Amino acid sequence: MRFRVLTYNIHKAIGVDGRFDPQRIVEILAHHNADVVMLQEVDRGVPRSGHLDLAAHLARHLEYDHHVAGMNVFLKKGKYGNATLSHYPIARQRNINLTIGGRKPRGAQHTRIDLPRGQRTVSVDFFNIHLSLTANLRRQQMDRLLASHDVTDVAPGTPCIIGGDMNDWRGVLRRQHFTPAGFRCATNKRPGSSRSIKTFPSYAPTGGLDKLFYRGKLRLIHVNRSRLKLARVASDHLPVIAQFQI
Repeated sequence: MRFRVLTYNIHKAIGVDGRFDPQRIVEILAHHNADVVMLQEVDRGVPRSGHLDLAAHLARHLEYDHHVAGMNVFLKKGKYGNATLSHYPIARQRNINLTIGGRKPRGAQHTRIDLPRGQRTVSVDFFNIHLSLTANLRRQQMDRLLASHDVTDVAPGTPCIIGGDMNDWRGVLRRQHFTPAGFRCATNKRPGSSRSIKTFPSYAPTGGLDKLFYRGKLRLIHVNRSRLKLARVASDHLPVIAQFQI
């Protein structure tokens, strides 16, 4: 079975032009039509985004039957975090606290999604993450995530994907954390390359901040960043889309 995964920091649906416009995000996601969508910076009840529950709004307009959100940052009014939309049933969901000390709250959203394969289903574990802007904190957050029972209880052969906005300009996390843990990088420019697909800033990308790593019985078929003109304005990041085969 083949399935498509998309990761996208939507920047609260506020574009580089400073305009809040969730319809632009809807159009971009509809165009790419991924089976599983991993979003970061998703507002719920925040004035800047019209007090919308953005995850529910996007799921409804895009006809995703299943969605969950893991809120990490709590504001005076509303909150925001990560959200996962899926065409297939979400068997479980948990938010893993990656906050270090008194620093800005961060989290990893763990979802287990049942994908159809013939007459049965295959479970794939997804971890939707948004890491710190600070290198030392990113390393600590990855240490915590990889040591969590959510990750260690997933058998090495079980299909598993970790993706999101990693804020890792130099690709340090791949070398120091993902490769030793048995993960392969889906978002290198070519197999074996150390250069990532560039996604930030959206209007003139210079950094590969948005990444996908995978482990287990998965084969990467294709990966690319969005080439839509609209995507260069709708958020300060570009979405990345990868197709896998179980």
